[in-house]
Amino acid sequence: MSKDFIPAAKPIIGDEERAAVDAVLVSGMLAQGSEVAAFEQEFSAELLDGRPTVAVNSGTSGLHLGLLAAGIGPGDEVIVPSFTFAATANSVALTGATPVFADIDPDYFCLDAASVAAAVTDRTRAIMPVHLYGHPADMDALGALAAGRGLKLFEDAAQAHGAALHGRRVGTFGEFAMFSLYPTKNMTSGEGGMVSTPDDDVARRLRLLRNQGMERQYENELVGFNARMTNLHAAIGRVQLRNVGGWTAIRQANAAFLTANLEGVTTPAVAAGAVHVYHQYTIRVAAGERDRFAAALREEYNIGSGVYYPVPNHRLPSFNRDVQLPHTEAAAQEVLSLPVHPSLDAEDLDRIVAAVNALAKAGA
Repeated sequence: MSKDFIPAAKPIIGDEERAAVDAVLVSGMLAQGSEVAAFEQEFSAELLDGRPTVAVNSGTSGLHLGLLAAGIGPGDEVIVPSFTFAATANSVALTGATPVFADIDPDYFCLDAASVAAAVTDRTRAIMPVHLYGHPADMDALGALAAGRGLKLFEDAAQAHGAALHGRRVGTFGEFAMFSLYPTKNMTSGEGGMVSTPDDDVARRLRLLRNQGMERQYENELVGFNARMTNLHAAIGRVQLRNVGGWTAIRQANAAFLTANLEGVTTPAVAAGAVHVYHQYTIRVAAGERDRFAAALREEYNIGSGVYYPVPNHRLPSFNRDVQLPHTEAAAQEVLSLPVHPSLDAEDLDRIVAAVNALAKAGA
């Protein structure tokens, strides 16, 4: 196999990021400080139309602290998708509340409003959709449902930097929203998360919770955590933020090329009025064929892919819930994410198309 391996994901780290980190190291100010404050302001301006943000040390911390800051705790229920990474449900459970799993829309892989409505009980306090793969959830329907039932609305925007719905940025719909900055996301800070909120009280509680409950040193107002972002991570994030718009445009162009040329598989749908940022370009392969298809891509064509997610949250040992989520179960058996990251060139894209079409034609 002579052609270079095409990875499913590839973080882009260059000279600018290294220089930014070196400048922080030279300064000696490594912990949370001016770089973090600048990153918060710039992230807000670039991706959230000015909605204030709070930087934390991971996306999971962002969800956990956001929920706590919004008043979620023991006895509460928060409705979430099962078809997502476990951090969504974990963050609810870590507050002492109960994650309640609802089904997804089969076309866009995001929470289905009708399934959510059926899951509401007298203990439900909030709905937390995930903008999965970079496609916005149906925030119009979910927002109307939340308003009609007197529920809070949060956003897990871990994969959706720059996504939008009907001209409104993802991350500006809920009482809070979380963006992950993990290395494989559309932009990274090495590790980290960013939480957006329009509520000054929620923002202040977030800042307290990330810093041992302190706004001023040794004046601990509540029991908090060490969930601070460092200046080192923020310096990387600030450089990445300047490039994420261009990278997103490349992802969208790469996705459009695949959609126009792939055959024999179901390509990703995009809802009317939605801006998809393609954290993942996720196709469907016939049930029972997906795993062989992925193995053949790697072994025969030297092309990586990913399955996000093979085990729905409700069937994980950590939750083990007996609920009927047919669209979630079907997606877990059929989805396969192909590379669309900005490092790809025209030859790579041609190779991906040729490989997928050949495998689809041969029945994998």
